[in-house]
Amino acid sequence: MSQPEGLKKLKGISHFFAAVSYSIAGVRRLWEEAAFRHEIGAFLTIMVVFFAVGATLIHFGIMFLLFLLIIAFEAVNTAIEEIVDRVSPEISVFAKNAKDLGSFACSCLIAANGGFAAFVVITRLFDL
Repeated sequence: MSQPEGLKKLKGISHFFAAVSYSIAGVRRLWEEAAFRHEIGAFLTIMVVFFAVGATLIHFGIMFLLFLLIIAFEAVNTAIEEIVDRVSPEISVFAKNAKDLGSFACSCLIAANGGFAAFVVITRLFDL
């Protein structure tokens, strides 16, 4: 498949820096989402609680990985919402289902993050 005229595919270090700039733009866009800001706040709160209860480095690592997953899912969910709003600006079953499924995926990871955080806090507080 050929490149559209006037567009040149970046290679090497130029490609790397372009990819980084796209990721930064994605984070800036995601910051506009209240859910993302809430997830950041929840993560920071959990980190403070983990310090308070003496969580292990493994606990912090697992929590960080779960946090990265929820942020990735939130980004994909936001992308789905952006595309759906563009393709189907009117209220439709298609649009509702796509947005509901993206929201459900995020909810599952919120539950996983919360469940793991609760597990760590309970086991550290009660020395289980």
